[in-house]
Amino acid sequence: MLQRFLPLLIMTFFIVLFIVLMQFLFMRIDDLVGKGLSFSVLGELFFYAAVTMVPTALPLAVLLASLMVFGNLGEKLELTAMKAAGISLFRIMRPLIVFMCFISVGAFFFQNYILPVAQSRMWTLMFSVRQKSPEVEIPEKSFYDEIPGMNLYVDHKNPETGMLYGMIIYDLSRGYGNSRVILADSGKFSFTEDKTKLFLHLHSGEMFENLNDNSMGIGTSGYMPFRRESFTDKQAYFNFDANFNRMDESGIRSQYVGQNISQLRHSIDSIGRRVDSIGSIYAGELTSQRYVGIESRKPHVDSAGNTFYTRAAPSPGLEKAVAATAPVNLDSVFIKPDRSYEKSYISQALADARRSLQDYEYRALMLTEQAKSMRRHDIEMQRKFTLSFAVLVFFFIGAPLGAIIKKGGIGTPLVISVFLFIIYFIFDNSGYKMARDGKMLVWEGIWLSTVVLTPLGVFFTIKAVDDSAVFNADAYRLFFSRLIGRLPQRSLALKEVIMQPVDPAVALDMLAGLQSRAEAVRAEIMARPHILRRFGVKSLRDLREPLNATVDYLSNSTDPVVINLLNKYPFIPSSRNIDIIVSNSRAIAERLNTSV
Repeated sequence: MLQRFLPLLIMTFFIVLFIVLMQFLFMRIDDLVGKGLSFSVLGELFFYAAVTMVPTALPLAVLLASLMVFGNLGEKLELTAMKAAGISLFRIMRPLIVFMCFISVGAFFFQNYILPVAQSRMWTLMFSVRQKSPEVEIPEKSFYDEIPGMNLYVDHKNPETGMLYGMIIYDLSRGYGNSRVILADSGKFSFTEDKTKLFLHLHSGEMFENLNDNSMGIGTSGYMPFRRESFTDKQAYFNFDANFNRMDESGIRSQYVGQNISQLRHSIDSIGRRVDSIGSIYAGELTSQRYVGIESRKPHVDSAGNTFYTRAAPSPGLEKAVAATAPVNLDSVFIKPDRSYEKSYISQALADARRSLQDYEYRALMLTEQAKSMRRHDIEMQRKFTLSFAVLVFFFIGAPLGAIIKKGGIGTPLVISVFLFIIYFIFDNSGYKMARDGKMLVWEGIWLSTVVLTPLGVFFTIKAVDDSAVFNADAYRLFFSRLIGRLPQRSLALKEVIMQPVDPAVALDMLAGLQSRAEAVRAEIMARPHILRRFGVKSLRDLREPLNATVDYLSNSTDPVVINLLNKYPFIPSSRNIDIIVSNSRAIAERLNTSV
């Protein structure tokens, strides 16, 4: 089994990894094209990106490989032969189950030790690539603004010599007030040896330059002084770093994507303590803040049962601290000292309320960001375990499902794998977003896809072990027919050639036994309360075997009346048709006695 499974797993893994890597390239193509990156940088970026895609590719590869292996075994009847020899499905799967356990353990160590390093280096390269200046590729008859601080127009160019003709240059590198406009008949670009500056060699043109300098009298005359220069040959340098500068990796390693389980736990504890500390400070400020000279603390009750609201210090306009037996009546503020102060009091109160609202909104935002950071760290820690369980779940879905459908090759398994993986991806992505936004608990959101697919794996495994016809259309048709009360009818007909004629004595004994058992079942059903007569009657299932045996034996009868009565027997005995079984058995017995 390992010899069959391992090559398919390796093949499907690299195929799926290539597909998800192409998806990554398609999403990041705008950041990579036109930057003049070397093959070594691109190769390094794609390698680390491929490593970060392993958690996506491995479960799908396991699902597809297990479907193909067991589908091939079922299609070539090898699985049937092994079961006929007394080998159970679990014994057939045992080597692969042990192998998948090793893969799950390896997946955990990969998630904990290798993936954080790969993610840190990949994102470091991505941010470095984004900051790299693009290659200078100047188009004709349109403005080019990829050079920082410069807009350049070229009428036409010579691709063989690199000479540019009909040039207009807007130089804003020194600010808008000191901008320059250069017109040149022709020119050519080149880089300095260290690729940190852009060298421009111009021929036959003019330059207009603003002189925004207070020493030149700016602001006294109201005009902006400028300088005009004509030249036949001019050289200019512009700051333009064309090198690839790699960022420091330590910044990314300190984030949640670059940490292992122990580091994530330490970060979560640190953030939690910081949130609790900030919350305690905010709560203390709320309880100590005064409103209308009264501290916002709970009222205290003395020994006599009197409630006091005590001012801790005199407020402006009050001579001393007071003790009151009830909260301050705010309406009294508008009565004295002057009614004309009412509007100013209200305005001041509204301004204070708005300031307090803005202050608390800012504080709430700070706490929200801290809580979001803690959820991100918790999500990354939970994901250290989900890959291992996803590998096992997909194996126990793919292997039994392949044994059930009995279709090898890559066509049907690929369709089923993609369909199941889409379901997994939808639940996984939805759970991640809800956990990230705080709409679900982190462990609920991250484990949502695993919890949804685990019952599916258990169901397929049970059905494959029992050799159940999961994809048998007739079985589902019969189930829904029973659900709505419409059962299929028998369609027996007279046989032209009968190899085993019906013995009336044997048939009468079988009919008598069937009738007596049916009457006993009917008596059991009638003894129940009316509402329970259709549920949980175990003896109905025991009646199925003698019913089918009687019908099979009497189907060789040459009497058309007997055949017609046999067609009225139900396929499956139920509380609704038990009377039909009794009456038909009596009628067939009377017909046989008459014939004899």
